[in-house]
This record gives sequence, structure tokens and C-alpha cells, in this order.
Amino acid sequence: MPGHASYVIGDEEAGIAAVIDPQRDIDRYLTFASDYGIRIAHVFLTHLHADFIAGHLEVRDRTGATIYLGAAANAEYAFQPLHDGDAVEIGGTRLVALETPGHTPESISLLVYNLVKNAERPHAVLTGDTLFVGDVGRPDLRASLGWSATDLGALLYTSLRDKLLPLPDATFVYPTHGAGSLCGKAIGKETFSTIGEQRASNYALQPMGQAAFIDLVTADQADAPAYFTYDAVLNSRERPTLDQALAREVTPLTITTLLAEQVRGTRSTRGTPQSLPLRTCLGASTSAWWVSTRPGPAPYSPPMNPWSLLPTPAQKWTPRCVSDALASTRWSDIWMAVSQAQPRHRISSPRQSEWGLMSRHRG
Repeated sequence: MPGHASYVIGDEEAGIAAVIDPQRDIDRYLTFASDYGIRIAHVFLTHLHADFIAGHLEVRDRTGATIYLGAAANAEYAFQPLHDGDAVEIGGTRLVALETPGHTPESISLLVYNLVKNAERPHAVLTGDTLFVGDVGRPDLRASLGWSATDLGALLYTSLRDKLLPLPDATFVYPTHGAGSLCGKAIGKETFSTIGEQRASNYALQPMGQAAFIDLVTADQADAPAYFTYDAVLNSRERPTLDQALAREVTPLTITTLLAEQVRGTRSTRGTPQSLPLRTCLGASTSAWWVSTRPGPAPYSPPMNPWSLLPTPAQKWTPRCVSDALASTRWSDIWMAVSQAQPRHRISSPRQSEWGLMSRHRG
């Protein structure tokens, strides 16, 4: 997912780890944990994401991890609610919750303390979609769920000024999204920053009143894709995991076969020819394909030339290339991610047993 970042924080001596804002295909996190001999025991969502289906249920089912959400969240599955000051220790690292509503009502940030080096001052803060590099989370994505942009904007104003800006300038800032995400309008290309840098350069953190802030952060936002509300609700539900959805819906196809079938306009499924519409869903943050495996209209079909985004014929769409599976009573759409996220940035001290491990996964 372009613009998305997730994090793994672990301690080799304690043998445990936490993953924050995971994607739904969790193999990369399990591989990382296995490589370092640690077990994922905790999974955090900084909020109920609107732009992708998160992998918290997959992590829970594969590892037995406890799910953590902000205390204001409502969800069908069991989770540990986090209020201001609630802490989770991972060996020599402590995560402390800050309730930072504004982008969503249940948004939280997580302070990261290195207990060996300095247990009093946070080393970093995982800000979710509350604070980005160069931007803040847009407050207008929950209108269909009963929250106005004005109400959430007022909460965001308070969260930034009362919870995040008082942190020391040297505190590293690690957001859940970067450039290309539709959860902000001016997110920088840098993958991390510091509170001091954002205090000085972020347009939304400059001195201003609440009304001016709300006007500023709600102006000139791109239209949100229709699936944003769907995803936010689905992230609160006890839904099928990715493995369950793939086992039920997907048969691997090569690109060559897929294109040939698209040209013919039909394919055989269990011996019955069916239409195979191929469409694309494009936004500033997402490039994705879906293949409808059952009759029925695809839910989103922005006008564009889809052929320009196809991978090369040598590539395959295997079940692990699928980033999400969506189902309803009328159709089942399988989202095919063109880009596969890879670990690109790792943070650790020279003595990993003191600091633990922190790995950033971007896509």
C-alpha cells in the first residue's frame, strides 16, 4: 500500500514483540519475528483505518496476540482499551498510550520509552494518523458515521496542542502514513521526523486559534474514496481473515492467462462461463486491481485506462499478492495489490537487547 507504514517493536532477551498498524498480509511480520527469535504478543491499531483493511485479526489468530485499541473504539472482537497513560511493557521498552482523537474519535498515539537508556523521556512517538511529516490527519472522513469535520477538527486541535506538542523536541515522530496517502493533503516524503522539526515547519502546528485551524485543515482536501467508510467499519468487525478469504475465493492466475481471459470476456469457473470484468481503483494513495469472481457489478470503476498498470506477463498474482478480499451478498471482489510492501527502514541501538528491535515496514 503506497503511503502506509507499520512497525514491529521487540526485545530479544524478553522474546516478545508488538506490531503496530499491520497490513492484512502479515507474513512479513511473522518472518521478522522468527528471524530474531521473538513472539508477537501484542497488536495495536492507532485507529480504525479507512484506507486499508488492517491485519490485527490475522495477527491475533496466528500468534494469540492481544489486540489494543483506543478506549473510545467500538469493535465486535475482544480488545484491550487504552486510556491516557496506559502502558504495555515489551522487555526493555515501554509503550504508553495517548488518546489523540481528531482524525477519528478513537485515535491514539503511542509513546515509546527505552527503559534502559532513559525511562523518563520518550525516545519516539508513533502518531498514527494524528500527526504526519508536514501535515496532520484530515478530520472529515467520519461524516457518514455521525461525526462532523468541525467536531473532529476541534478534537484534533486539542490533541496536537495538549498531547503531542508538549513532547520534547528530540522525540522522533513515526506516522502510519507518508506521501501519497489520502488521509492528509500535504504529507511529506520523509518517513520520520522529530517533534521539534514539526513544531517549526508543519503548517498545521503554527500558532492559530481553533476556528482558523479547522478552516485550514478541512480546506482543499481531496474527495475521499467511497470505500473509506466501508473499510473503517470492517476494521471494527469480526470478519474472515485473509487466509480464510483466500481459501474460499481465490485460484492463482498468471497475468498472461488473466489477460487472455479478459480479451475473450469469459472464463470457466467450476465449469460455468462467467463474465470477468477487470477494473481499477486509483487514488493518490492506492493503485489496486480487483477481479470479480461472481456475477454482479463492481462497486467502484473510476474512468481510466487500466492496462497501463498491469504487471509484466512474467509476474503472477498468487494468493499472497492479494491485499484484501471483500464480500457481500451480491458480489465478491478480490483486491489485487500491484505494489508489494517491503521492509525498508529499521531502527535499533547498537545494543539491541537494551533497546529492543523496531522495524518499519512501508509499502
